Amino acid sequence: MEYLLIFLEGIASFISPCVLPMIPIYIAYFTGEEEKNLRKAVINSIGFVLGFTFIFLLLSVFASSFGNIVSKNMQYFKIGFGILIILFGLNYMEVFKIKFLNKTQNRKMNIEKLNFLKAMLLGIVFTMSWTPCVGAFLSSALLLIAKNQDIIKGITLIIIYSVGLGIPFIISTILIEKLKTLFTFIKKHYGIIKKISGLLLIIMGIYTIFF
Repeated sequence: MEYLLIFLEGIASFISPCVLPMIPIYIAYFTGEEEKNLRKAVINSIGFVLGFTFIFLLLSVFASSFGNIVSKNMQYFKIGFGILIILFGLNYMEVFKIKFLNKTQNRKMNIEKLNFLKAMLLGIVFTMSWTPCVGAFLSSALLLIAKNQDIIKGITLIIIYSVGLGIPFIISTILIEKLKTLFTFIKKHYGIIKKISGLLLIIMGIYTIFF
């Protein structure tokens, strides 16, 4: 169950209002300004995914280690983590607003002649430019990892999250022209998508508390 929830959180992060509008910009970086080279774009998109996955892996190891440190009081932390994730969900559904979660952070990127290594760097920068929607889902994933207190399982969970977030990036790079209609549809229905995404966070919070 938790593996499926983590995977869905990765997908929800991709289609969030903070990430989706930026997809054409990222793909323009992947492809390059001078030529439309699909092979180059796919390689760069893979580098980008590996870049943010690397940072996620470091965070998962830290979260697992943190879980080991607090293992004696894990039942209390499970409740605290679960409540925090539920609050993330309620904030995402706009039942109420938590100010620091709703601050966006924009970073200007000036990357010329992007290659695989530069794309990895861009992926790392992406993790440091989180907006609330990505941060909420990633935080809930890390809280679940901390609860499990297992570094190997934590790495597995964060890889699944990264796959959920990363695969749509690669597919979008390949099918960007065909997916424009889908992106427009998603943008028009952000209200419903945010509520569904918030509900997903609430389910994850309940799961963290009771399982």
